[in-house]
Amino acid sequence: MPMFALRFLTGFILCATAGAAELSPAPVAVSPERAAERAWLASLPAAPKPELTRHGFVAEELRRWKPRGTSQGVAVDAHFFYGIGNYVVGKYDKLTGERLAEWVGLRGGPTIHLNGGIVQDGQLVMAHSNFPQQPMASSVEYFDLATVQPVKSVSLGVRYGSLTWAEKKDGFWWACFAHYTDAAAGPDSWGDDGLLYTTGHDEKELYVLRLPKMGVALEYVTTIAVPFEGQSWAWDRSEKRVIYGINRSTGEVIVVRIPDLPEQLRQR
Repeated sequence: MPMFALRFLTGFILCATAGAAELSPAPVAVSPERAAERAWLASLPAAPKPELTRHGFVAEELRRWKPRGTSQGVAVDAHFFYGIGNYVVGKYDKLTGERLAEWVGLRGGPTIHLNGGIVQDGQLVMAHSNFPQQPMASSVEYFDLATVQPVKSVSLGVRYGSLTWAEKKDGFWWACFAHYTDAAAGPDSWGDDGLLYTTGHDEKELYVLRLPKMGVALEYVTTIAVPFEGQSWAWDRSEKRVIYGINRSTGEVIVVRIPDLPEQLRQR
């Protein structure tokens, strides 16, 4: 049986028997009008290359706590913060750091990988995924604020990525599905200035973004240096520009104040 070589060329597939002379595609004639149009398109202004411009913004650290089992993230309301682990949720006094209530799931049980949390509509709402299992599946888990016990679970089914945060804003849900085998995305949250604040997964940096006027890519605004890595964090909506984050390597909850951004950055 003769051997065949398969080669993909522009616009068609060429099949040639082994040892036969390879064919070359015939040149395609371009009309003067088409050539003129291509030259005009090539002369149009190009978009500037994206740059992560830093403006020297640094968060002010306010205090630290070390709640047990807090390896994934933290949520916060007016009086308490909630330390989140893969299957551990603790309720703590914001002023003393005292543990007031705790829920602990089963190792190897249905709760596998809790991540970002937010206090919303009178409940603790947390993103959950089955990472590192395959296929990837996620859910949103609701906990009672007083008892820190689960009250409702909403499955999101099998999706491409693992849910890291989910937040309702202006009647719509916003969520992030991370891909941990590639460049993982960290938690995001809307600031009081209408901008989106997000982290990666490892750097002690907070990236400020805005929704684009056109297209599908978020627009970069600036970077803020923070003393915690890109694990899950949350705004303290009861205080001005205060964020609760975690340092995964030390198991600490770190409270910081984020500087206000100047109007020229917020509005450009």
